[in-house]
Amino acid sequence: MNAIEFNNISKQYRLGQISTGTVSHDLNRWWARFRGKEYPYLKIGEINDRSHKGTSDYVWALQDINFTVEQGDVVGIIGKNGAGKSTLLKILSKITAPTTGEIRARGRIASLLEVGTGFHPEMTGRENIYLNGSIMGMTRSEITRKLDEIVDFAGVERYLDTPVKRYSSGMMVRLGFAVAAHLEPEILIVDEVLAVGDAEFQKKAIGKMQEVSRGEGRTVLFVSHNMSAVRSLCKKGIVLSNGRCEKYGLVEDAIRYYLENSVISRNFELRQHIQIQNAGLEVKSISINGKSDWIIDINREHHEFEITICGFLKGKKRMALEVRFFDVIGLPVAFFSGGHTYGEIHEYEGEFMFSERIKIPHNLTKGCFNGYIALTYPGFETYFETDRSIQLNVEGLILYTGHVFEYENAGLIVLEKA
Repeated sequence: MNAIEFNNISKQYRLGQISTGTVSHDLNRWWARFRGKEYPYLKIGEINDRSHKGTSDYVWALQDINFTVEQGDVVGIIGKNGAGKSTLLKILSKITAPTTGEIRARGRIASLLEVGTGFHPEMTGRENIYLNGSIMGMTRSEITRKLDEIVDFAGVERYLDTPVKRYSSGMMVRLGFAVAAHLEPEILIVDEVLAVGDAEFQKKAIGKMQEVSRGEGRTVLFVSHNMSAVRSLCKKGIVLSNGRCEKYGLVEDAIRYYLENSVISRNFELRQHIQIQNAGLEVKSISINGKSDWIIDINREHHEFEITICGFLKGKKRMALEVRFFDVIGLPVAFFSGGHTYGEIHEYEGEFMFSERIKIPHNLTKGCFNGYIALTYPGFETYFETDRSIQLNVEGLILYTGHVFEYENAGLIVLEKA
C-alpha cells in the first residue's frame, strides 16, 4: 500500500518579493483558481540554478515531481544544496502549498526540518512535548505513557522543566527528534538537522529510524548529504537536481547516479580541476584508458587502468605518479605511488608524455569512489595535483571461486583464507 503519493508537484517562487509582488498578480491567480483554470504563470519562470543570475524573477524550486512511497519504506532524498529537497518536505508537512499538483499521505506525519521545529521558545521541554503530541493528534494519556522514553532518548532530563529558548542547538535537535520519533507517527520526515548532533546521538537516531521503519512498518523520508548514512539506512533513493527528480530507485543506484553526475563534469576544462601546479609545468591533457572523462569502470574483465599525462616540463626529467581514492564520506580507501619507478616518460624538447598502469586489487568490494592524481618529483616537490574528479566504479569483486561478490554493507575489502 502506498503511504505517500506525489502527483505533478511543482513550486514556483518570485524572487525578492512577498507573495507575487503585485495586486494584479494576486487577482490573476485567484480568478484562475475560482474558474478552475490552470495556474496563470506556468509558462514563465526558470529552473532554480543558484549559480546563474537568470533573466526571470520567477523560479521553479520544484517542477513535475511524481513518485510514490510505499508503507514501511525508508527513502533517502539526496541532491546538492538548492536542489529542492527541503521545499519538497515542507510541502509534504503542509508548511507551504504546492503551486501545482497534490500530495496524498496516509497517516500522521511527524517532521523535523529545522532545529527547534514546532517548539515554543518560552515553554519548557515538558510542555513542548505535550504541545507537539497534541498537534499530532495524540491524547494526553498517550503522551504521558511515552514521556519517560522520550526524555531518556533525548538525554535532557535535567533541563526538562527549563524553557527551550535556553537549550543549545544540539539539545533542541535531541528533544525534537525524540518527540518526532516516539509519538508513533505513520510518516517520519527528517531533514539534515541530525548533522547538528554529536556522533553518539547520530548513531542513536539512525538506529531509531531503522527500528521505526523495519520493526514497526512506518515510513521514513530522510534528507542528508552523508552518503554513508543514506546507504546504511535507506532502501530507496531520490536524486533531485534543480527542482527536478533525476533518479528514483534502489538507494545504491541513486547514490551512484548522484556521485557520477555531481563529483565530475564530463565536459570540463582541465585547468579548472588542477589545484596545485608547479611553475615549471604545463599540463596539456590527462586521459584515463584513452578517455578524457576521468571515469574508470572496474568489472570482471577489466581490473587495470592506465593514466596518461601530456605536457611541457622545464628542467627536471624525473617524475612519479600518485593516485588516491576516497569513499562517499571522504575516508581514504586506496593509495598508489610510483615511487622510484617514475612511469614511462617520452620527452622531446621539453614536451613529455607520462603513462602508468595501475591494477585494482581483486578484494575491493562493489562501490563508487572518487579520487585525485598528482605528479611529483620524488621526495622533493609536487608538479601538479588535481581535485577529486576521478570516478572509480567497481561493479563487483571476482572471488577465486569465480563468483561475483556483491553483498551490501560488507566493508571495503574481502579477507581471504590464510
